[in-house]
Amino acid sequence: MRLRALALMAMLTAACAASALAAPDPDKVLHSSFNAPETGYDPAKTSDVYSHGVMENIFEPLLTYDYVARPAKLIPLIATSMPEISADRLTYTFHIQKGIYFADDPVFKGKKRELTAADVVYGLKRLADPATGSPSNYLVLGHFVGVDELAEKAKNGKFDYDAPCEGIKALDRYTLQLKLKTLYPALLYVLAMPHTSPVSREVMEAYGQNSLAHPVGTGPYILKEWKPGVKTTLVYNPNFRHVVFDFHPTPGDKAGEEVAREMNGKTMPQIGRIEVQIFTEEQPMWLAFKSGQLDELYSIPQPLLRGVLNMDPKNPRRAALKAEYRKAGLKISRVLDPEMTYWDFNMQDPVLGGFSKEKIALRRAIAMSFDTDQTIRDIRRNNAVRMLYTIPEGVVGHNPNFRYQYEYNRALSNALLDQFGYKIGPDGYRTTPDGKPISIDFVSDASAVGRQWNEYWQEALDSIHLRVTFRPVTFNDLLKAMRSCTYGMVGAAWIADYPDGENFVMLNYSKNIGAENTACYDSPRYDKLYLESQKLQDSPERNHLYDEMNKVMMEDTPWLPGETRFRNRMMQPRVLGDEVHPIFQVSWRFMDIQK
Repeated sequence: MRLRALALMAMLTAACAASALAAPDPDKVLHSSFNAPETGYDPAKTSDVYSHGVMENIFEPLLTYDYVARPAKLIPLIATSMPEISADRLTYTFHIQKGIYFADDPVFKGKKRELTAADVVYGLKRLADPATGSPSNYLVLGHFVGVDELAEKAKNGKFDYDAPCEGIKALDRYTLQLKLKTLYPALLYVLAMPHTSPVSREVMEAYGQNSLAHPVGTGPYILKEWKPGVKTTLVYNPNFRHVVFDFHPTPGDKAGEEVAREMNGKTMPQIGRIEVQIFTEEQPMWLAFKSGQLDELYSIPQPLLRGVLNMDPKNPRRAALKAEYRKAGLKISRVLDPEMTYWDFNMQDPVLGGFSKEKIALRRAIAMSFDTDQTIRDIRRNNAVRMLYTIPEGVVGHNPNFRYQYEYNRALSNALLDQFGYKIGPDGYRTTPDGKPISIDFVSDASAVGRQWNEYWQEALDSIHLRVTFRPVTFNDLLKAMRSCTYGMVGAAWIADYPDGENFVMLNYSKNIGAENTACYDSPRYDKLYLESQKLQDSPERNHLYDEMNKVMMEDTPWLPGETRFRNRMMQPRVLGDEVHPIFQVSWRFMDIQK
């Protein structure tokens, strides 16, 4: 879900001197961690944050974000500048930097392979190819002239990558032109996502179904080793063009100023090797960090927050490292992530799905039976705030005055179920209005924290006399169940690919079922509002449409909103330049480490 800096017109200066082109010290090794497994490293095939964190350092899209600017600011990456945009905002022209090369790979037969505009075209078209099965196809389908027609033809054959396409084409070796069917206000943000990174056609055709294990990009690192769900190792890409960083944070931004002091004047990357270990249980991860085996934690494990941070129980925004950790030189970067958690009701599920009054009442009763405030206290350790709108705080389009929430009220939940004919049988559990037994298929994460959530849900559903069966699965199997609509209930989370509300309201657009619409929600009313909002830039008119979409969601209840969490990245004293960015998942290419 994001990428990094390189061309950096105003922010980064390309290094020209021979001394600046020296490779980073291979003995500088960063030991990092994720708390869930990745799915692989093909930009078109993955959508989880852990895979994205790695891909941010292997692949490069047209645009990226300034590392220290707050709020997040787009800048060029492999493009020479921001695009030329036609007066009607339907045609975008990009110029690609010359002299950018892919990492070496046997497919190239010993020759250096330069990046061209054709590689950007190919990467974008792969998203639309049905054979790719991209969960991010919504980024291109319905937007670019001629792309939907190519995708439709490919349903009965192969995608014709050589067929002329007016919407995505290379005008020459270094010039890309994009033509839109209608306005696409989020386009520039989309072109900063790892999904839209250029890839080599010969590499993808050579590795085929194994593309997840063979990423070949133009970024600062290459994949050295991948043991799925266990460990990923990256090493410096010798074909990468170095840059010298010259940060200019906003005056008063203490974190940005510290990064500038630590990193200004250095060529990037500084770290020669990155080793990422996967910990599905939190205690071993913390012990590894505490003993110095890990240089950074993606985020402090939830069960340990109160032992590591001084937290204000009345204000979750106030937290600081405890004295013992400060004295040890440990550091923290803490932000409220542009994200949200929510509980999906599968709208295609025979038990919970559908738009009848009875099914809506069932979902709403379940929503009101769950005490989100309690789980924020007990499970999140007050490291979150309630989500009251489907666009989180810090994202353009957020409405702080809207309350999308079902108030916790189990008496009302039971009364609602009684009213709509869900009778309690001799076994103590409710049946459907026509007398059939109810059993909720609840797919959950097979971790200690996942089991804790199950306990709270068991208690909630018992209180309203609904039978539930929990189906603990791995993270990857959980994603599969969500995208194939083969579950009853499931917990989900979404972190911003870009800081605009469009990235969140699209989650419930019906054409995204099978991809990011994991509630499998198909509402003509919602779709109509969504399509109207797509034509508008940030404005009061668009915000009004977002409010109306939230109202439709509340009426239909395909979700129970959860919370927005703080990310608490923790670093050893030897780590330099590490700051949580609102969009980037990791900061490796910007960092240094003291040997």
